[in-house]
Amino acid sequence: MDAQQKQNIDVLRAKRKRVKRMKTFIVTFITSWILISILAIGLLTFKVFSLQKQLNEISAKLEENSSELTYKDGDSDSLALANYSATAEENLAQAGDTLKVYLTFDDGPSSNSDEILNILDDYNVKATFFVVGREDEHSLAVYKRIVDEGHTIAMHSYSHNYSALYSSLDTFQSDLERIQNLIYDTTGVECDLYRFPGGSSNQVSNADMTEYIKYLNDQGIRYLDWNVASGDATSVAYSSDDLVENVMSDVVKYKTSVVLMHDADNKNATVEALPKLIEQLQGIGALILPVSEDTEMIQHVTIANNKE
Repeated sequence: MDAQQKQNIDVLRAKRKRVKRMKTFIVTFITSWILISILAIGLLTFKVFSLQKQLNEISAKLEENSSELTYKDGDSDSLALANYSATAEENLAQAGDTLKVYLTFDDGPSSNSDEILNILDDYNVKATFFVVGREDEHSLAVYKRIVDEGHTIAMHSYSHNYSALYSSLDTFQSDLERIQNLIYDTTGVECDLYRFPGGSSNQVSNADMTEYIKYLNDQGIRYLDWNVASGDATSVAYSSDDLVENVMSDVVKYKTSVVLMHDADNKNATVEALPKLIEQLQGIGALILPVSEDTEMIQHVTIANNKE
């Protein structure tokens, strides 16, 4: 074999090696790309299922909170006020009457509780708080502050969960005892004032409310509804001025007005409306009072107390 032939063979061998390396690279690249793609698809699929699960949990939580604390109460407002208006003749205000107004806040404690209490303190006004059951440090402090600052603390159920609360008299009784004990253990107040979630005319839960009303009557527990609604339960779209207008347009109708408002995390418009509402109520000479034993009970539904 001469030198030229040897050189040609070496060139061919080198070329084959380059082609082999290139093939190996291409195969490796394609294989890696396929594996990475499969892995990425797997991870994305896992992420999608994980996110879907989280969205389902969030949606369920929002549905629970919104339907139990906002939508259902909002639906009940219109029905309740219609029921009350039909029987309100004795409470209609006449010229020269001094108007009594009870500001009531449902659903707290919340992140807005302290600001509401600060505003009430600034105006030296006392109100009534229908609280639900929360046992974190901040909520316990709010219960105490309500009582310490001379406001009336009252019960609005422990759970505010319609489906559980109104499922039977036993569950209602257990829930009532739980919120009553929490208030007593935290503040020392033996609470005997209650507001039904949805009001005593509540029909959203499909429960026979007379059964629960009779139970409260038998226990010597007063229940209070409302005859003026700010509208903050029905929609968060209302501005603070809208809420004030909703209240002021109705309080002038009655000698005694129980105003429904809400102490909840998403009720910033209520907080903003409160100073303006107090000033306008004071401007018409209304007495702003906390609920007491002497307060006329505004009730949408009443039944005879058959307790012996």
